[in-house]
Amino acid sequence: MEYVDSLTGFRLDGRRPNDMRQIRGEIGVVAKADGSALFEMGNTKVIAAIYGPREVQNKGQQANNQALVRCEYSMANFSTGDRTRRPKGDRRSTEISLVIRQTMEACILTHLMPHSQVILIEFLVHILLKFFMYFLPKICFLQIDIFVQVLQADGGTRSACINAATLALADAGIPMRDIVTSCSAGYLSSTPLLDLNYIEDSAGGPDVTVGILAKTDKVTLLQMDAKLPMDIFENVMQLAIEGCKAIAHYIRGVLLENTKQLECRRGI
Repeated sequence: MEYVDSLTGFRLDGRRPNDMRQIRGEIGVVAKADGSALFEMGNTKVIAAIYGPREVQNKGQQANNQALVRCEYSMANFSTGDRTRRPKGDRRSTEISLVIRQTMEACILTHLMPHSQVILIEFLVHILLKFFMYFLPKICFLQIDIFVQVLQADGGTRSACINAATLALADAGIPMRDIVTSCSAGYLSSTPLLDLNYIEDSAGGPDVTVGILAKTDKVTLLQMDAKLPMDIFENVMQLAIEGCKAIAHYIRGVLLENTKQLECRRGI
């Protein structure tokens, strides 16, 4: 199958090899979450919700010197043409949850939220004497929960999840050293292609998923599912990085517009 027309240079969906699909982001889509976002890359749609920082629920998971970051990835049963019900916590979902968590930990300033000191005022009644009050200090270790769900899948779901999580973390006011964005690129018909859709992703060719910290260009995620010669790999990876930078520029615009709207509502 020819994925790039040899005469026109266009891909099957009408894009040029270095064109991204249309992207769209929206924050504040889940009312009861501390932060949330919807992110679309073409026909791929992902929603992310953030809860926390809040007290660690499982005491065995608490970290002494930094906040605990947890992530749960899932796909809606209606997200693809395949209507097979996926069991919760299957191997693929667990792997992607780990990838997203590790990628987001690279940007979250977890060391600023190791624990909080909470003073509880408790009243105890002494049976024979009187009521008295005392202060009981309690250390509460904190966790941040990231939930991402794919509503519609058409390739690039991993990158869309990371981009949605970045927007949701910013909406929740979680301190970050930088925003992290992700994009994929592949190599089909002897041509590097940016932001693969499902048909291109399913072709079986090599593809690279990259995540970077936008300001420093530090790579926080690099996954490749097939071998590539070094010169071709460098071209494909650079194409994915350019996609990450374009997404970062767009996300900054979304956050800036949201800030302006908040200022208008507050009359600033």
